[in-house]
Amino acid sequence: MPMKKLIGPIRQVLTLDQLPLKGALRDEQLEILSQAGILIEGEHILKVTSWAELKQEFPEAEIHELVGDYVALPGMVDCHTHLCFGGSRARDFALRNAGKTYLEIAQAGGGIWDTVSQTRSLDQETLASIAAKHANRLLSEGVTTIEVKSGYGLSVAEELKMLRAIQQASAQTAADLISTCLAAHLCPKDWKGSQADYLNEIASKLFPVLQAENLCTRIDAFVEKSAFSPEEILPYLKKAQQMGFDLTIHADQFSCGGSQVAVALGARSADHLEASGEVEIQALAQSSTVAVALPGASIGLGMAFTPARKLLDQGAILAIASDWNPGSAPMGDLLAQASILATFEKLSTAEVLAGITFRAAAALGLTDRGKLTEGQLADFILFPTADYREILYQQGKMKPVEVWKKGRVVQSTRY
Repeated sequence: MPMKKLIGPIRQVLTLDQLPLKGALRDEQLEILSQAGILIEGEHILKVTSWAELKQEFPEAEIHELVGDYVALPGMVDCHTHLCFGGSRARDFALRNAGKTYLEIAQAGGGIWDTVSQTRSLDQETLASIAAKHANRLLSEGVTTIEVKSGYGLSVAEELKMLRAIQQASAQTAADLISTCLAAHLCPKDWKGSQADYLNEIASKLFPVLQAENLCTRIDAFVEKSAFSPEEILPYLKKAQQMGFDLTIHADQFSCGGSQVAVALGARSADHLEASGEVEIQALAQSSTVAVALPGASIGLGMAFTPARKLLDQGAILAIASDWNPGSAPMGDLLAQASILATFEKLSTAEVLAGITFRAAAALGLTDRGKLTEGQLADFILFPTADYREILYQQGKMKPVEVWKKGRVVQSTRY
């Protein structure tokens, strides 16, 4: 039997227990335990209740006593990132802020293809090291589960290199990395055939290797005028689904259509949604597809935010992710971005916390994390405050001082 560990006393433990998966939330719905403890056994939570009660009931537990005021939250889940990449797009950012258009930047050698070129130039070990470095930064900020996409390889060989690098990076971080194949990011410039031919090449030659090597269980696609139309992408996604892959869609970022594909196919999530209108919002709300807001892209591109308030009020599942990528969302700070989204979309603290924990986990098909309750993974973070509202109030400047992953401390600045 693994050793029991008891962590506390904790001024406020926000369990997020009993909160529904769908729809709007009020802060009054939050379960906040005062002067509580978290009892863990192995990698999982055994009990969360009064510190005094736990000490009395489990005298054999190894005590991790806290001195001072702390707030405990579930470990955050970033369900949409592109943190495995080569190079920088600082030039693109400067040009965009100076008034250049996307097309002008691409013609000057920038855009996604610039990152593809820089990523292709690196070997697998270097890419793995970069991905692990980025993941460990997120881990230090309280993100214990991180989705990581490929999509800067755009050929069978280069996509395999990226996904193998992500797998290799998993051994270099305590965070859980969830791989997603985004070979359908756009049709590569050096592809000689049609877009349909490219998608068929990926589906027929890459998908079987992904399964044989257990590299990922998720397929993503960018459904957009500059990438793939709904009509072009449907056969590809249906093939992925028939092979047993989960689906997620880059949807409605600049024009609509992608979210309808996601809902029709029962995708795990539809991500971006900045262009979504009433029809798209209603369809998502009536589905089990998670709507993922990516405020980092809105900040990076200087465009509207995902209509998060409307999505929640209609009854959708809303998650919030960082979209960390070198082009449109280079910040990679989930908590800061979620705090900013809350001010523009008028999201309650409960809605934000749900969106970066158990609702984000749902976008990845995970039910074993995101709440501090019996049986969940012992993934939790401690903030140096007596009032949970300070966390979003400080808009990402307050960071956790301790991060627990699967029952052990993986980051601490508490001492």
